[in-house]
Amino acid sequence: MNVKQTLGGLMSVAGFIGVIFFGFQYLDDSESFSILGADVAVSTGDVVPILISLIILIVGVVIYRSE
Repeated sequence: MNVKQTLGGLMSVAGFIGVIFFGFQYLDDSESFSILGADVAVSTGDVVPILISLIILIVGVVIYRSE
């Protein structure tokens, strides 16, 4: 296992953990209310950390898989 594969693996794991952590945080920041009997949920969370973690995950997988 060379340095590129180690770096790619670490980035993939960190990105995956970030997506899960920030995803739960995003879901916690949502508010729900009822309008005419329908339950409506509105999220006030920030999507940017999830997207950055997803990009890090994808880049890590690409680095790990490249030869």
